[in-house]
Amino acid sequence: MGKVRRSALLGVLLLAIAPACDALPASPSPTLLLPATWTPALQPTPTLASLWTPQPTITPLPPDTGWVVVHPGIEVRSLDVLVGQMTERVSVARLDLQTVSLRVAYTPGVAYPVSVWARQLGALLVVNGGYFTPEAMVTGLTVVDGQPFGTPYGDFAGMFAVANDGAVSVRWLRTWPYDPSESLQGAIQSFPMLIKPGGAMGFPADGDDGRASRRTVVAQDRQGRVLLLIAPRGYLSLHSLAVWLAESGLDLDVALNLDGGTSSGLWIDGGPQIESLIPVPVALGVFAK
Repeated sequence: MGKVRRSALLGVLLLAIAPACDALPASPSPTLLLPATWTPALQPTPTLASLWTPQPTITPLPPDTGWVVVHPGIEVRSLDVLVGQMTERVSVARLDLQTVSLRVAYTPGVAYPVSVWARQLGALLVVNGGYFTPEAMVTGLTVVDGQPFGTPYGDFAGMFAVANDGAVSVRWLRTWPYDPSESLQGAIQSFPMLIKPGGAMGFPADGDDGRASRRTVVAQDRQGRVLLLIAPRGYLSLHSLAVWLAESGLDLDVALNLDGGTSSGLWIDGGPQIESLIPVPVALGVFAK
C-alpha cells in the first residue's frame, strides 16, 4: 500500500475515534485533604548510605579467653564447659593476695544484689557468700570484723577465712577445724567441699541428687592464690562441677561450694558482671591493698 493511501486511511480512523472520545465524561481530579496547619517538609535527597544501614556484626566469644588482667592482682578468665548437649560459661577471677585483700560483709535481716554490694563497699569485685534464711539471716558461721554470726557447721563443711594478720585460707573443716579462740577478721562457712585438700575431687556422684543449678565457688590453688568462680547458666550439678574443677587445669588445691541458685552473682569492675537473681545478705569483697 502506498504512502498516500496509508495516510488517508489513518485520517479516516482518527475521525471515527474522536467523537467516541469526546463522549466520555471527564474524570474528576482527586481532592487531597490536608490539615490546616500542614506545611510541606523538605526531604533530603536519599543517599546510598541512608538507604542501607549495615547491621553490627556479633563477634562470637572464644571458648576460652585465657587470663586477662582487669586490675592489679585480679585476673579474669571465661571458658566454656560442655555439659551433655549444653554449654556452661564459667567465669573465674584469680587473686594475687600480695596485691589485693578480701573482706566479708553481712547485714543481718537486709539483703542486696551483688552489684549494690559492690557500690556500697567500693569493691573491685564482689561475689555472694554462704547460705541464709528467708529472713536474710546467715545459717553457717559468718565472721565480720571479728564478730561471729550464725552457727558453726560440722566437719562435712568448709570455711573461707581471713585471719587478723591478713592470711587467707580455704579449708575443709575435717582436716582443719574451726577453733573459736582463733583470731579471725572474716569467715564464711558453707558446703559441700568440691575439691578436698591436695586437689582430689571432693563430691562423689552418690552424694549428688543430680540437680543442676547456678553455682558459686571459692577456691585456692597450689600457689596460694584465691579463685572465685561462677557458673551462671545453671547446667552443672555439684558432682559434675566437682569433676570439672578437678580436671580443669586451674591447679586447684581446695574448693568450697558457696550459696548457688538464685543467690549466685559475681560483679567485677571492668570484667564479668553477673547479677544475683535475688538480693543476698552476705558477700565477699575484693579490694586493692
